[in-house]
Amino acid sequence: MRAKTVEAMEAMDTTRKVAFRLDRPAVSGTVHVRTALVGLALAAVTFLVFCGTVAFGSGGYTVPLTQVVPALWGGGDTASLFVVRELRLPRASVALAAGAAFGAAGAVFQSVTRNPLASPDMLGITQGAGAAVAAGMVLGTGAGLGTQDLGLAGALTAGVLVYALAWNRGTTGYRIVLVGVGVSWMGLSLTYHLLSRAELHQAQKVLGWLVGNLNDRGWEHARPTALALAALLPTLLLLGRLRRTLMLGDEVAAGLGTPVQRTRLALLLCGTALAAFATAAAGPVLFVALASPQIAQRLTRAAAPPVAAAALTGASLVLVSDLVAQRAFGSLMLPVGVVTGVLGAPFLLWQLARANRAGSGG
Repeated sequence: MRAKTVEAMEAMDTTRKVAFRLDRPAVSGTVHVRTALVGLALAAVTFLVFCGTVAFGSGGYTVPLTQVVPALWGGGDTASLFVVRELRLPRASVALAAGAAFGAAGAVFQSVTRNPLASPDMLGITQGAGAAVAAGMVLGTGAGLGTQDLGLAGALTAGVLVYALAWNRGTTGYRIVLVGVGVSWMGLSLTYHLLSRAELHQAQKVLGWLVGNLNDRGWEHARPTALALAALLPTLLLLGRLRRTLMLGDEVAAGLGTPVQRTRLALLLCGTALAAFATAAAGPVLFVALASPQIAQRLTRAAAPPVAAAALTGASLVLVSDLVAQRAFGSLMLPVGVVTGVLGAPFLLWQLARANRAGSGG
């Protein structure tokens, strides 16, 4: 396979790009140099944070960083192997996969709606999952299903409901946001009603899940999310050009040959599925899907939130938050959602203030 590369600089664009063309298979395109470099840096940071979470997680036993990588591949002493592979690796893998899924989903929603505040938290996806889990625990709905299955079903149902209610001879990002806010309040109201009827132990269990929690998470939670990422991330990358044209508006995108409604539906399905699997695995970890795309976009200086960079940013945020939740308060282990909420609330306020300064905050 022979590749031909040439360097190009587009007019009115300060981002350096490299054009490429492959003979076999017949593929061509451009690579943003800054985006690629930022992606490599984020991948390195994510790996280092992942190793740090495995090394310094809860349990009182610290694994030297130099022994973490050998232990991941089955080498090292018996104690390190047990702590890394049996106790901490499953939890860290759930944090990695869920964070990446949340970050990628947030990038999709913000691109489709052309709204930097759009995320699964704002559009009812996580609230749908919470309502389904609460119904399962309190009413026994879906007997035999665990919280992971209930959360997945609820999130997917909420996503389909948002799209169906926003449909009026097509959908627009504005209608999706408005309908999503309405669905999110419906889900919250249903969850609160169920909590008011629940027994004390049921309410405690539901609240423990609703806050976003990685305690007692294992491989059975990591595998489905990892498989969803493996299937959906390449799809989103292939749809990247069409996703970017949607940022120009429906009329301009249609003029450029983009099938607007089909592209929006495909992107929303992928984003909803990623958010659903992440929520099912780790619970509704707040603000990760909101903050990750914006951080990635500012690092790469891209016109739209980059999916891959947002996924890596989300993974790093959840891993760092989980490490803080495990070690910052001694023997008290906080749910990871508490930490992301504390960090994410100021970010949301900053986003709103920035929107107001730009004249788009209402």
